[in-house]
Amino acid sequence: MENYERTIQFCWQSYKEEMDSIPKDWCDWAMISRLQPNVDTRQKQLAAWCSLVLSFCRLHKQSSMTVMEAQESPLFNNVKLQRKLPVESIQVVLEELRKKGNLEWLDKNKSSFLIMWRRPEEWGKLIYQWVSRSGQNNSVFTLYELTNGDDTENEEFHGLDEATLLRALQALQQEHKAEIITVSDGRGVKFF
Repeated sequence: MENYERTIQFCWQSYKEEMDSIPKDWCDWAMISRLQPNVDTRQKQLAAWCSLVLSFCRLHKQSSMTVMEAQESPLFNNVKLQRKLPVESIQVVLEELRKKGNLEWLDKNKSSFLIMWRRPEEWGKLIYQWVSRSGQNNSVFTLYELTNGDDTENEEFHGLDEATLLRALQALQQEHKAEIITVSDGRGVKFF
């Protein structure tokens, strides 16, 4: 319970400016257990949910889950109030994240998803900035070196999951800043 409250407090602090119109006691607000019928209120509510989901996943470095796992997580399940957001409403929130480019469904049934608190293009930009800053242009890296190497230890993309990393590198490849290649021990990338 204490971790839940700290997590929610962190999420609120991180996105406070975006969510000024939503009560700060979000986790105790009874209306979180359903989406609102008024269009304007619903849009604000969806924006708040999206920010909260992205902040929560970023804090916990969580990149994938199922809808059922999401419903049981502190994001959509307030144990203190004994309230859960219904699966149908969670699907609406997740679909909103997909429209914004922060979520990708992993199956046709839309039961599991990849959540990207940064869009692939944003991750690609961060990675390429590090490559340029550290003078690594025209260098080849394995995917492991990029996300787990000593050189990237202080970078935000350190520890990034492979699925999100590949999408970021594909975005860079489309911009002709990188090329995904096969190296002796798996996949790699060459930066230009």
